[in-house]
Order: sequence, then structure tokens, then C-alpha cells
Amino acid sequence: MKLLRGQSTLEYVTLITIILGVFLGMGTYFKRGVQGRWKESVDGMGDQYDPRVTNTDITERASGFSSTRITTIPVNAGVWTMRDDDSNMLEEKYGASRVAAY
Repeated sequence: MKLLRGQSTLEYVTLITIILGVFLGMGTYFKRGVQGRWKESVDGMGDQYDPRVTNTDITERASGFSSTRITTIPVNAGVWTMRDDDSNMLEEKYGASRVAAY
């Protein structure tokens, strides 16, 4: 009976060793799968900013409106004149900046 009990224990130890070996072997594949998912997610976000290598397109727009009115007011010795002007202003600037360093 003791001989059978020892054989049974040896079988359990062998089975547990095989199962642990499978888990350890699959851990590498699991880790690589997770790292692959992370890389795919990061690559999907696009290019990251690098201050040493930059391409920048610059667009600047400014607009304004001014209005002035002219009015004449009679005074004892003459007339005062006030001016009325309307002006619109639109200014646009375009440019690019390229920085490269290696």
C-alpha cells in the first residue's frame, strides 16, 4: 500500500511540474501579446513631438474695423468740422518653420 501511495504522490508532483512549466512557457507568449497590443495602440496615436525635428506651418490672421463720423457745428466766428471715416482691415500672414538636427 505504501508503494502505491508513493507512486501516486510522484504522479501528482510530475503533473504539477508539467503544469507549472506550461504556465512559465506561455508567460513569454502572453507578455509579447500584451506588448504587441501596447505598441499597436501607441502607433495608432500618430507621430509624437520631437523638438529636434519639427515641421510647423504658421497661419496668422488679424482683422479690424474702425468708424469715424464728420459733423459740422456752427460757432460764432466759424464752423467746426468733425470727420467720419469707415475702414476695414484684414491682414494674413503665412509661413513655415523647418527644424532638423541629428
